[in-house]
Amino acid sequence: MLLQDIRYAWRSLTKTPGFTAIAVACLALGIGINTTIFSVVDGVMIKPYPYPDADRILVLHSHNQRAGVNRGGISYLNYRDFRDQTTTFDSLAAFSMRSLTISDGTSEPERYVGQTVTWNLFELLGTPPILGRNFVPDDDRPGAEPVVILSHEVWQNRYAGDRNIVGRSISVNARPHTVIGVMPERFAFPENTRLWVTLAPYGEKTARNVRYLQVFGRMKRGVTAEQAAADLTAMAGRLAEAYPAENRDWGAAHRLLSDWMLPAQPKLIILSMMGAVTLVLFVACSNVANLLLARASVRHREISIRAALGAGRLRIVRQLLTESMMIGLFSVPLGIVVAWGGLALMDSSIPPDSIPYFIHWTLDSRSLIYTVTIALATGIIFGAAPAIQATGASLQESLREGGRGSAGERRAWLRNTLVVAQVGLALILLIGSSLFVRSFLNLQGAQVGFDTAPLMTLRFYLPGETYEPADAKARRVEDIVRRVESVPGVQAAFGSNFVPLGGGGGGGDVFVEGKPVEPGQEPNVSMIAATPHIRQTLGVALVRGRDLTDTEGASKNPLALVNQTMAKQLWGDEDPIGRRFRFKSDTIPDWFTVVGIVADFRHFQGNSDQTVFPSAYVPYPFEPSLNTGLTVRVAGDPAALTTALREQVRLADPSLPVFQVSTMENLRQRSFWQYRLFGVMFLLFGVIALVLASIGVYGVLSYSVSQRTQEIGVRVALGAARQDVLRLVVGQGLKLAGIGIVLGMIAAAFITPAVQSILYNVTPTDPLSFSAVAIFLTGVATAASYIPARRAMAVDPIVAIRND
Repeated sequence: MLLQDIRYAWRSLTKTPGFTAIAVACLALGIGINTTIFSVVDGVMIKPYPYPDADRILVLHSHNQRAGVNRGGISYLNYRDFRDQTTTFDSLAAFSMRSLTISDGTSEPERYVGQTVTWNLFELLGTPPILGRNFVPDDDRPGAEPVVILSHEVWQNRYAGDRNIVGRSISVNARPHTVIGVMPERFAFPENTRLWVTLAPYGEKTARNVRYLQVFGRMKRGVTAEQAAADLTAMAGRLAEAYPAENRDWGAAHRLLSDWMLPAQPKLIILSMMGAVTLVLFVACSNVANLLLARASVRHREISIRAALGAGRLRIVRQLLTESMMIGLFSVPLGIVVAWGGLALMDSSIPPDSIPYFIHWTLDSRSLIYTVTIALATGIIFGAAPAIQATGASLQESLREGGRGSAGERRAWLRNTLVVAQVGLALILLIGSSLFVRSFLNLQGAQVGFDTAPLMTLRFYLPGETYEPADAKARRVEDIVRRVESVPGVQAAFGSNFVPLGGGGGGGDVFVEGKPVEPGQEPNVSMIAATPHIRQTLGVALVRGRDLTDTEGASKNPLALVNQTMAKQLWGDEDPIGRRFRFKSDTIPDWFTVVGIVADFRHFQGNSDQTVFPSAYVPYPFEPSLNTGLTVRVAGDPAALTTALREQVRLADPSLPVFQVSTMENLRQRSFWQYRLFGVMFLLFGVIALVLASIGVYGVLSYSVSQRTQEIGVRVALGAARQDVLRLVVGQGLKLAGIGIVLGMIAAAFITPAVQSILYNVTPTDPLSFSAVAIFLTGVATAASYIPARRAMAVDPIVAIRND
């Protein structure tokens, strides 16, 4: 019986290739983009994390309500106490990011994102090396022989996959390290790490109140998260009693591994995209359902005759559903092509290393199963209503209607309802895409406080014991800046512990002379340690006071420039020139005197947080950085000086790796790549929905005109003007579109606030977006209505009446 239905459905669909092609194309678009986003959702949210018993791994953090810290790091000494005292965890492991440079003489020095880790981290994660061995306790103690584990990428790219690499000595940060292992392919824990060294040699040097470690814990079997939380609270309480100076008011808590690996905002973005493509699929299904309704009307006499010959209603419905399900399956190959293109678009839009290693999407067997499943499901969904309606009329009524192939205009309500739904869903998608596109354009046009066009940036790393003394770092950076400023075409340059728009810098709570505050309520400011000429390089205006001289900026002279935000927050309407402040941290005990105020500019160009922080700019020797940023102002194309700038760093010290070389404008653009991607994807979804909705309006009106040919002919014969016919048909289309637009705007007003946190400088119910999309959609509906209206105007009344 099923094979008979399939053969009949095949003959029926191949007899109407135009109808079949349109239905398959509409559905393939909806299914294809659904498969695209499902592959992303599957790779990000559904596939389990690549660690055994990942549900037993918790991420620990410190917190201090008084200091306003909700999820802080944990100090090395506190970590050791937690590790030794816990009763609910099998093991605790810690890690911290650290730049690591390999300079082994085989090629240019290269800096990698590295991690200092406790010896048991990979054991806790359940991921052993594929070559060599894991760390052992003896590796992770002060004075131990330095060892390193390589990522699969470094092993392949730098050492050509040499299996004899284990046991070889290489220079890491200018110290000999023995390679003891190679991790599996794609493993880059926690996100995009390339090298791992042991933590103890670095952790032992830090104080108990330096909270910089990320700590993972694997719970014992049978232990609940609530019991682990109580254990952490008790341990933190004991540490606060034992070390009140460092741990008073500090507690400890945990969160699930899944919450740490995938925070709330990316989840919201991904779910928003999944919701959007689901709406597109609904629009596509509505369109195909309308096509099937029109086709069922033409086939109504055929269906009635089959019923008269003994076919039951259920049998006919099953046959029609078989045809609709075959349309769904026919759309699968084309839908896979659409999905492949969608994933390729996403991959090309994402900068390298912007996605953690454990997130990977592809058109795998799960995606194919999903594609076939929704193809069959949508076949049933969009085929059910037409099939039921086509078999709903009585036999006598159908035969009495004869060859006109019409089930009557009394059934037009379903087609009209589907068009209203298409227009409403298309409007919701277009409003969503408008909000994301406007967010991207707002970020694109956001003022950062300086002109990015003439600026070039890079970073270099100062490894090894040579640069452990602060003055050695400061001298080398001053030497490199001086060399760079001598390059033809360079107008100004500065080195600092940050790169504008690229991150870095320091800071902390400050005491303001003459303005005592309650302990814990001290204002927090950023501190940028920079060589002279930061203001000249960026082109930032001096608002008041004076600049630092070259001599002052190159020495440990406690003078500072502050930005307008810091001046306002710390001194209000008072003149800050000559006022003093110092950082609460004991690492820099000097009182800084404010000598000038500079215009605000952004240190970061984040996705949604465009806050200008109160900032102080102090001489570089106060906080020289191993990871130093170089910013250069160039006359002409900054990218043209890339080789010359690299050469100057190499001449200063050939062991220094140069990395993250970029024009400032490219750096700015990369900072909001997500919004570019979301804008493009949502705009694509909206355009597809708009096209499908336009086809739906056109199809319904075309069918209506064909069924009302006699009525229109009579109207014209009785004196109706052609313009009256035009208004009649266009008015019908605009009425349907208008209802859809109103309902869509109401629905959008309830839906869009859910994405408020991922918008920038635009409200979720932005009147401009809502009104512009409504007007645009009205225009599209008018255009879609005009073609059938023109055909109606051309009806010959004599022919129309004679045909009846």
